[in-house]
Order: sequence, then C-alpha cells, then structure tokens
Amino acid sequence: MLTIRNLKKKYINSKRYSINDLTLELKEGEIFGFLGQNGAGKSTTIKCITGIHPYDSGEIIVCGYDMKKDPINAKKNIGYVPDNHSVYEKLTGREYVNYIADLYDVPLEAREERLNKYLKMFKISFAIDRQIKGYSHGMKQKICIIAALIHDPKLWVLDEPMVGLDPQSMFDIIDEMKAHTAEGNTVFFSSHNIDLVSKLCDRVAIIHDGELCAVIDLHEEGNRESLESVFRSYTMAENQA
Repeated sequence: MLTIRNLKKKYINSKRYSINDLTLELKEGEIFGFLGQNGAGKSTTIKCITGIHPYDSGEIIVCGYDMKKDPINAKKNIGYVPDNHSVYEKLTGREYVNYIADLYDVPLEAREERLNKYLKMFKISFAIDRQIKGYSHGMKQKICIIAALIHDPKLWVLDEPMVGLDPQSMFDIIDEMKAHTAEGNTVFFSSHNIDLVSKLCDRVAIIHDGELCAVIDLHEEGNRESLESVFRSYTMAENQA
C-alpha cells in the first residue's frame, strides 16, 4: 500500500535533515500511527508522502506508483487531511467537495452517493450549501475529510486529525477510519495523543529528530500498555537537556 525507502529531506539553509533515511512499509487494511514530538519530522514526512514537498533521495511508492516517476497516479490513490483544514472558504461545502471530485474525475453518480453517505455519517447535511467560512472548526475538519474520501482512496493520510475536535466529532472520524480499513484500505495518521494511538492503531512508528526509532506491533502482548513508556524512552534525552 505504502512503501518508503531511505527517505531523506533537508530544507534549504538547514544544516540537518528533517527526515534522515526513513524506511517504512504499510500494509493493506491497517491503521498505522505516527508518533513524535513537535519538530520530529511527522508533518514533513506526510508532505513528502502526499507529494506536497520534494525530497532529496529515497523512494515513496503508493499502490505501486513511484511518487517521483509517476506522481499523478500515486496521488490518485491518496486522500489527505492536513492539520490546518485548508479549504476555499468562500465556496459552499458542496461546491468544495465537487471541486475536489472533479480533480479526481469522480463520476457524478458515485460522488453523490458518497457525499450523501458522509453527510449523514458526520451529521452536517444542514450546512452543505453554506459557505465554509461560516463553519465551526469541527465542521471544517469534517468537510476536509469528506473531500479526502470522495474519490475512495486506497491510502488515507491524516495529519493531527483530532486537534480541537469535540468528542462526538472524534468518534465519527474514528468510526470512519475503522470502516475505511475494513474495506482493505490503509489509514496513516500522525498524532500527539498516545492514548488514542495505543487504542486505535494496529501498528505505530516513533520518529525522533528526523529518524525512525521503532515500529511497534500493537497486537503483540503488552505493547499497547507500554507504548507511552517506550515513546518516552526515545525522547527522554532531549527532555532532560
């Protein structure tokens, strides 16, 4: 589903790599968590995976398509929810979702069926024909999620999706993550919420200072309970400095 091999990324004028030799393999049908402190490289990794940022070396393969060699087909298989719910706020929710659906060549019948399904699921039918600038934080997040899923992507990538959401909105998003992977798709999401990751994910990667520290199978005995202590062990040296 997603293969990352020896990924390296350095920003202009930086003396260090934001991502240094990262290698990961994500499977079909799993929810994969990505943990790290602020500045660890989570968002940079996600922006490389989604093709927003170029990278210096390494490979990113999405559903068999190389992000550098065939970016269009790689991106067609990705649904991305950014951490700042960037949308065209002067559009209505329906106009925005249709705009994204047009970019992905989603047939009219399929987009209407999916849109109605998600509007009912996320309980925002009442606002779909209002301008997005009048939406609450949670409603903007939900319209971003609907837009990310309107083309039925194999890989759903979310960057800090739960920040600032009320409990019901969080439950709605978690339910859809589970439903998405139940169909054989993959969810990759970054988070600061270790408790949520430990309960929701099948596996989790810990990144620190741009480097991969560990990939943990949370189905193995004791790993869910020990995730916080393992995470702290990899970041403790910096915290004590």
